[in-house]
Amino acid sequence: MAGLIRRSDIDEVRSRINIADIVGDYVTLKSAGVGSLKGLCPFHDERSPSFHVRQQAGRYHCFGCGEDGDVFTFLQKMDHVTFSEAVERMAARVGIELHYEDGGAATADRGNRARLLAANQAASDFFEAQLSTAGAEPGRAFLGTRGFDAAAAAHFGVGFAPKSYDALSSHLLALGFTDEELLASGLVGQGDRGTYDRFRGRLVWPIRDTTGQTLGFGARKLLDDDQGPKYLNTPETPVYHKSQVLYGLDLAKRDISRSKRVVVVEGYTDVMACHLAGVTTAVATCGTAFGVDHIKVIRRVLGDVDNSDSHGLGEVIFTFDPDDAGQKAASRAFAEEQRFAAQTYVAVAPDGLDPCDLRLAKGDDAIRRLVDERKPMFEFMIRRVLSDFDLETVEGRVGALRAAAPVVAGIRDPAMHSGYIRNVAGWIGVDPQEVVRAVSGASRTKQPASGSGELRGDRGRFDDSIAGGRASSTDPGSTSEGASEPGPSITHLPTDPVTRLERDALMAVLQQPDAVGRELGMRIGGVAFTNTTLAVVRDGIVASMDAFTGPNWVERVSEEVPPGFAGVVSQLVVAPLPEKEGRELSIYCRGVVAALISRDLLARKAELLGRLQRADPVAEPERYRELQRELVRVESERRELIGD
Repeated sequence: MAGLIRRSDIDEVRSRINIADIVGDYVTLKSAGVGSLKGLCPFHDERSPSFHVRQQAGRYHCFGCGEDGDVFTFLQKMDHVTFSEAVERMAARVGIELHYEDGGAATADRGNRARLLAANQAASDFFEAQLSTAGAEPGRAFLGTRGFDAAAAAHFGVGFAPKSYDALSSHLLALGFTDEELLASGLVGQGDRGTYDRFRGRLVWPIRDTTGQTLGFGARKLLDDDQGPKYLNTPETPVYHKSQVLYGLDLAKRDISRSKRVVVVEGYTDVMACHLAGVTTAVATCGTAFGVDHIKVIRRVLGDVDNSDSHGLGEVIFTFDPDDAGQKAASRAFAEEQRFAAQTYVAVAPDGLDPCDLRLAKGDDAIRRLVDERKPMFEFMIRRVLSDFDLETVEGRVGALRAAAPVVAGIRDPAMHSGYIRNVAGWIGVDPQEVVRAVSGASRTKQPASGSGELRGDRGRFDDSIAGGRASSTDPGSTSEGASEPGPSITHLPTDPVTRLERDALMAVLQQPDAVGRELGMRIGGVAFTNTTLAVVRDGIVASMDAFTGPNWVERVSEEVPPGFAGVVSQLVVAPLPEKEGRELSIYCRGVVAALISRDLLARKAELLGRLQRADPVAEPERYRELQRELVRVESERRELIGD
């Protein structure tokens, strides 16, 4: 069929792409053993990482929700693109020219999403170029008054939308985009007299995803005759969802991952001011309140792992204006605080200044001090509650205690819980036991808030001790919320030495076929397996040997196993090999496969010895000699295998 990408080209792109680089644009990954990486799953909420990536095999698998696939599958699910779009994007990344069946070629329209992204990028380029024109003087003047020069504007991609009803649309139509595409992208609107540019006479900031693709724009009013809102954002489109994007995350993600800290501010200029002052982990919401979807994005980039031994390794710092809007924003953030495993803090600038104004008034050092002098979220909220009461009166102290008790009751960490009881007693001026009683009462009556996001006890978590030879589920018999009934899984395998050896040998063959070698790979097919699940995978390997070491090796094995067992193949492909860093991986892989074959030969030898003992050398001399020859052959094969 014309237009289909050739399979050989798909395999070539897959082999040239490092899946860890692509997944790493969305998820912070850490080492999980030799050649294996792990992070928080982008497909379901979890506090402990169960999402594993195997670079060598080009595969990922989540042991929590069961999602798995290759780099193309990942992009399809994360960015909602078609398979062809995913292949074309990766081909462009590595510089491979694609060929199409029947001599077809890539069409100009490579799918709706790709076209919308291309239109947004073209618009971003247009806006940036317009910032240097004479008509953009109001924009340059505004940036100057906020402390931003041309270099700062270029770094953040700030541009200017001309005061024209069709300057942008005419430019994009000349580039080959259609009216329908411009409407779908939100770059133009539809009125009684036709289409018009949505952004006119405004300073424009591009809003990008973690990979740097422009999804939409935020635009600030500059001119007195502009009757629109102060800030105007791209409407909801197939590529822009304001509740799921954070301005500046494309620039901040690596430092967030490295420093384990994210600073959430309230505006585009605040992000710019923070970054220029050295706080390069600042991000902002885009025309909407900070919510659950923003938290999911931050947790993945932050690597926000729930670990009782290291609670609080990560930091989420919110900056709020002291006005009513800022206080409401603080309340909303506090309502979602427990969705984070990281510690949460609040930073409020003196004199009610936002970060941009603070930088203008007091310089870059003031921004850094603002972040360094943050206060814990719980302390901030408790003190805010107490500020409503006159603590000099009995009535005020009683009211303050009743108001503060539910806040303290919501603290998860036992040490922090006890500490805040003592602090509240001191701040109010009452006996700590009174606070204990009030908090206990609040705990009994408090109902879980809708959307409070209690995420403790994640289901289906993969036990990291598999790297030491043991596989088990930390919550047996349960699955992630919304997940289907689990099928066969290596997390449910017995932990006896024989099953572990069978599992590890299959992992080596699937993950490192070049290291194992075709000869040993072929011989594993003759080994008798004790575990029926692993035996099914072994049969799939045998049926796929013509693709051994090829670019589609794992895909072939997955196709050969019965329905329901492809997930087991994926798990074996991404699970960490139980081998220490620094050792020669090929030696381990060949060794574990050889050990499995050797175990089978030993079993064969024991069987032959038994038959030889039962045979009568006088009555059946030929059979007796045949058994002797077979016994010698098996023992010779075993010794050659193990190097004796």
